[in-house]
Amino acid sequence: MPGGRASDRAYEALRDEILQWRLAPGTVLGEVEQAARLGVSRTPLREALSRLSAEGLVEAQSGRGLVVSSVDIADVRGLFELREALETAAAALAAERRDEAVFAELAAEFDGAVDLVRAHELEAYYGLVARFDEAIDTSIGNAAFASALRGVRTHLQRIRRLAQDDPARLERAAAEHRLIAEAIRDGDSDLARHATAVHLHASLRHILEATAS
Repeated sequence: MPGGRASDRAYEALRDEILQWRLAPGTVLGEVEQAARLGVSRTPLREALSRLSAEGLVEAQSGRGLVVSSVDIADVRGLFELREALETAAAALAAERRDEAVFAELAAEFDGAVDLVRAHELEAYYGLVARFDEAIDTSIGNAAFASALRGVRTHLQRIRRLAQDDPARLERAAAEHRLIAEAIRDGDSDLARHATAVHLHASLRHILEATAS
């Protein structure tokens, strides 16, 4: 397997495991063990670890080498401030530049997302949310903007897992996403911006309440 493809495969596998908490914060990522586990050589593994380090998902720890980085709930407010600034602007731009059919389909899917939550098909639900984010990124047509959004979403995805999967909150979130998708579909920038802000405020409140000691 060419080094580049092996590196990409290792990166995607490790990133997914970190975001899904299958590799918990503090887990040591020894080169020999991880290379053997993932079926790649150490050179592509190092490339993958370097990318994860740049994203803040992996960090060097004295005496232990590279480990999965810690998650500090104290940082969540700051992350949400940044996310709100970016996501509300992105939703407004998407409403101006959207493919109407794409967001019409997404709005229809969110209308049925409650069934996914009630059936405990949470990976399908989160997959729908990811496709919605990707559609917004595609619509705004700004690579630097989309890269900044992905960076913030990555860290908040880990924090969201701390809050657990509360079905009642997910049902409300599905309705909030549907409203945003409908606003973008209709080209209503103001509503898209406002609905996104409401959704993010509700998400922050839920995370803070769920992780309160």
